[in-house]
Amino acid sequence: MVYRDPALKLLSHVYWHQKKEFMFERDDYPCWTLFAVEEGSFFYEIRTEQGEARVGDLVLCPPRTVFRRKTIEPLTFHFIQFIGEPHMEHEATWTGKLSVQDLPRLTSSYRYLRSMQGWDEESTQHKLHLVNDLFRMVQMERLIQESPPETVMDEQMDQARGFLTDHAYSNLSMLNLAQRLDLTPVQFTRRFRKAFAQTPTEFINDLRLTRARHLLESTTFTLDVIASQCGYENGFYLSRVFTSKIGMAPSIYRSMHRV
Repeated sequence: MVYRDPALKLLSHVYWHQKKEFMFERDDYPCWTLFAVEEGSFFYEIRTEQGEARVGDLVLCPPRTVFRRKTIEPLTFHFIQFIGEPHMEHEATWTGKLSVQDLPRLTSSYRYLRSMQGWDEESTQHKLHLVNDLFRMVQMERLIQESPPETVMDEQMDQARGFLTDHAYSNLSMLNLAQRLDLTPVQFTRRFRKAFAQTPTEFINDLRLTRARHLLESTTFTLDVIASQCGYENGFYLSRVFTSKIGMAPSIYRSMHRV
């Protein structure tokens, strides 16, 4: 089925940073409600679906539907509400957890969403474009995964990715992880890249740089402090990786995001 952007009407967008708990553990809204996670994790239950959502996940709740949720780790996320097309309520693809693997593109969309503070016509249209783009990313990745020649289902690598996500900001050893999987480092890298189109190191760097960019934008922490919170040995090494991947030094990036 060819994907087309649904005719959405954006109602609200609130950015929450490090929210420790929800005011209500259950709620039901008269409109579509989206929780787009940047950092942290939370438990959710919508109809018969329940699970844990973390970085890279979007949790979508239809109108007039009980939405149960509870934070697991302090949650940084975008709370978005909109009116959708009538047919969406009858399609299972528009309910529950939607995941995006392309974290650099997702991070970029989140950054633009954070920067759109106004509700004038132009800002609202930009936000609507970004929300549609979130759904388009989900659909494109689903199409790729559903393509028989390209699909590679690897439960062991899926577990490895979950482990990497949980320990991304600690002192990780890819050699130890490969040994735990009873694989050589080369076998582990090859299978992970086949499953997710990137190496384990690239995946970890995406997660770490996402956090580093957020800390550069929102804090006055030194580069050494940021490095320690993102899993890097020191600020010098973080600066090398950041400059190589982002295309500019951390100091320049920080200055560009200060008003």
